[in-house]
Amino acid sequence: MRKVIASTENLGMTFPSENGGLQALSDINLTLYDREFVCIIGPSGSGKSTLLRILADVLVPTQGKVTFADGQNPNRAIVFQSSNLLPWMNVIQNIALPLKIRGAGEKEALSQAGNWIRRVGLNGFEYEWPQNLSGGMKQRVAIARALVQQPELLLLDEPFGSLDALTRDQMGLELLKTWETFHPTVLMVTHSITEAVLLADRVAVFSKRPGQIIHELEIPFQRPRSPELRDEIKFLQVVKKLRGMIVTESI
Repeated sequence: MRKVIASTENLGMTFPSENGGLQALSDINLTLYDREFVCIIGPSGSGKSTLLRILADVLVPTQGKVTFADGQNPNRAIVFQSSNLLPWMNVIQNIALPLKIRGAGEKEALSQAGNWIRRVGLNGFEYEWPQNLSGGMKQRVAIARALVQQPELLLLDEPFGSLDALTRDQMGLELLKTWETFHPTVLMVTHSITEAVLLADRVAVFSKRPGQIIHELEIPFQRPRSPELRDEIKFLQVVKKLRGMIVTESI
């Protein structure tokens, strides 16, 4: 039996407004298993990011509940659409910060941060300040800051949205290799169906707001996966099937 890392039960979220409240989520029932990679796709504004913020303890739901394995909060890391770097820290300091907070020594934290700087392609920018980086570079720092923690539950909110197409592909493949090495449970919001099919074990499709999970599709491809998979007919068929689910819901 697979270990459950996190689950939601009838989860809902309504934000206060002058019109009596804006309902972002309704009756979300989702289970995340150990070492599973799940992607969420769906129309813009359907509450996908809201779900991630609830799982990250950034928001408190107004309906339902979240349950974690053994009643314990897992080691979690989240990457938002914006990088949220600390402007008074340089690149390597930003990446090392979570390790230092958890008690790692200065030398060890900086060593691990340096390793991730190389893995996300930021060699030579270790001591640059965030304000000197492009938007895409800032996001790579944020991704490295999350992955350096080797989290049990990794929450990704459209993490590659600000990257150019080539860098996005490279970062997606790096994330895939990282997942295959450390096997965190991943929940990732993406607007790229191709990205979701390449990375995920399972894809959840959201409805229009208030967001509900209207479809869940198991991805049939074995691991490890290579970028060449994207050119295969079976892969393109799965992409087409998911695209049809979103288009039908958006009409």
